[in-house]
Amino acid sequence: MSRGFVKEDDQEEIPLVPARVNLPEGVTNYVTQVGMDELLEEKQKLIDEKDQLGLTSENEKRIAVNHINAKLQLLNNRISTAKLIELEEQPKHEVRFGAWVTLKIGTQTKLQRYQIVGVDEADISKGKISFISPIAQILTNKKVGEKAILKLAKEDRVFEIMKIDYTL
Repeated sequence: MSRGFVKEDDQEEIPLVPARVNLPEGVTNYVTQVGMDELLEEKQKLIDEKDQLGLTSENEKRIAVNHINAKLQLLNNRISTAKLIELEEQPKHEVRFGAWVTLKIGTQTKLQRYQIVGVDEADISKGKISFISPIAQILTNKKVGEKAILKLAKEDRVFEIMKIDYTL
């Protein structure tokens, strides 16, 4: 059928779903157990949301289902590529994926504590930074007492590792 005979209202809307947090091409999708649990919980919430759609219009329901399915597709891809890192198997005296690192930053007296986690789990308000972030990258493989330097535009920021642990 020619497109000239199709009603405008019959056109299926393509759902616009924002991409998940960027994971550069070729980079392994590392996750902690907490991160994997959060991904699986997010998946269950989307499935529940789809099952409980109570829209009156069949068109509205179809659009909503398409939107949720698009989100699920992105999420399922992230879950299927996830490589779970067991924290108890990480070297206890080195900063690696999953480590909680207590830092002295520059001349600040207050110590900061961050965990190095996967891209989906990262949340600075919870003290969780992505393993692909510049700070995580300069800290990786360091030991207690060592310093890491982050080169910024106007200064170098020095991070001294005060403590490393892998507890939840």
